[in-house]
Amino acid sequence: MRIAVTYAGGEIFQHFGRTEQFKVYDVENGQVVHSEVVGTNGQGHGALAGVLQQLHADVLICGGIGGGAQAALASAGIQLYGGASGPADAAVDAFLAGRLAYDPAVHCDHHGEHHAEGGHACGHHGCAGNGGC
Repeated sequence: MRIAVTYAGGEIFQHFGRTEQFKVYDVENGQVVHSEVVGTNGQGHGALAGVLQQLHADVLICGGIGGGAQAALASAGIQLYGGASGPADAAVDAFLAGRLAYDPAVHCDHHGEHHAEGGHACGHHGCAGNGGC
């Protein structure tokens, strides 16, 4: 299994469409055997589902994510665990233990807004005021 996490500075990045990096974890027998940080090469929003396909990701753990990206991931057969926050490594450990805190109804409809400048708060996926959404 291969798990990808939107990634910035050790934490789960809170806006899928703007992530510049994924941390990718290779899992065998329920244990992480390898991980690496991979850049998105400037790709954003819809193109990121293709990046994850190229990385052979089976699972994505992220913060906020829009409906179009959710549909693209579903078409690619990538399981989505959105609305997660905190350290990426801890989230993967929690996922593997079956106790990842996530929001199955996560959604970010705020494309085109400058959230950090506009005081936007996506309380439903934890990016309130951090500029990551």
